[in-house]
Amino acid sequence: MRSVAKGKYQQWLTSEGLGCIEAWCRDGLTDEELARKMGISPSTLYDWLGKHSEISEAVTRGRGGARELILNSLFKKAKGFSVTVKVPMRRRVDRDRDVIEIVEKEEYFPPDDRAARLWLNAHERQILRDDPGVDNGPENEKVTVIVDV
Repeated sequence: MRSVAKGKYQQWLTSEGLGCIEAWCRDGLTDEELARKMGISPSTLYDWLGKHSEISEAVTRGRGGARELILNSLFKKAKGFSVTVKVPMRRRVDRDRDVIEIVEKEEYFPPDDRAARLWLNAHERQILRDDPGVDNGPENEKVTVIVDV
């Protein structure tokens, strides 16, 4: 996708180019890494983001999707979850012979209070503060957060 021709931004306005930008952002590339992948300088990328809404929207979609995946995973860890995993298990068939079978097993991961705090901090900044003594408004109202798990 590299080109040294004038108007280089045009190749990134195609559906293929915008798809690459979105995918790279979903993969977590920084602005500098994204610019390098596109064959441009970071300052050119910032210029294009301001001038070409299609490029800006592709970046936003890619990073938004990644952010939601991470926040959803954090929420899942905060409330605790179970997963079904497949594990090998040895079973005696007779006196001289064993067989190994793959069986499903439920594995439980308990709620993680650190993950809950991070998730709440990301979603409820007004409710949960790192420092409970911080003035949260004119009335300095205290809020108690109860997480029912």
